[in-house]
Amino acid sequence: MPELPEVETILQSMKSVLEGQTLSSIDVNRPDLRLPFPQGLSTIPLHQPIIRLRRRAKYILIDFQHDWTILIHLGMSGRLFINHAGENLPPRKHEHLVLWTENKHRIALVDPRRFGMVCLFQTKQEEQQPQLAHLGIEPLSDHFTAQTLAEALATTRMPIKNALLDQRRIVGLGNIYVCEALFKARIHPQKAANSLDKKDMKRLHGFIVEILQEAIAAGGSTLRDYVHTDGQPGAFQNLHLVYGREGECCLICLTKGRSVSVQRITQSSRSTFFCPHCQKNPHK
Repeated sequence: MPELPEVETILQSMKSVLEGQTLSSIDVNRPDLRLPFPQGLSTIPLHQPIIRLRRRAKYILIDFQHDWTILIHLGMSGRLFINHAGENLPPRKHEHLVLWTENKHRIALVDPRRFGMVCLFQTKQEEQQPQLAHLGIEPLSDHFTAQTLAEALATTRMPIKNALLDQRRIVGLGNIYVCEALFKARIHPQKAANSLDKKDMKRLHGFIVEILQEAIAAGGSTLRDYVHTDGQPGAFQNLHLVYGREGECCLICLTKGRSVSVQRITQSSRSTFFCPHCQKNPHK
């Protein structure tokens, strides 16, 4: 599933095409994805200026001047493609939704597995939307500090890896970037979240922000389905230090003359990658 860096990369590409524009038509090519497409989707947003595109967690929000908002979630296999005016390309397979701008740009949502989601609501009702109502703090916002991270984790003894994936605490973090941040912060993924001390919190906060920013700069991570809006893959997968590297030498240990392999365990049905030397097990 695309995580914060992938969604942010897609959002930035869409901004240059959609902000300040109006939609001339919307093609809805099937009745549903994970949920039915909302009534009025093909008519309500038309001919109204798009005033802003923004991201909340892993959701893309398109705000219109008449106070309506389209929400897009890519699910597991969703991709958004942009065709600029004059590009006469044939429709792609599994194009379920197509936005046409009045200056002839084409934005297509492709979702083979149909786990994505599109919603339409009045902007003033955003906080009541079930997808958005209980989301936690944005990790790239000014409100995200070592202190607010500590507060978000203070009440749970669940493993730190699981706690960071809880979108009610901190949004946008997924399996890849949590594994990478915990590795850089030298925190074992099974350590209880509320047992981290101030030094742990300061390191973890810093590396969460650093890794997200680096991943955005690299265009995100392409492992299977994710690509940019022009069809090109991201590049941050080439910079992963532990994720997907089970059995390979830890790159930090290697620089210090140690031969320690990255290990994989399962937490809440998800693979967790870590270095047993750099990230000491708190139970041993």
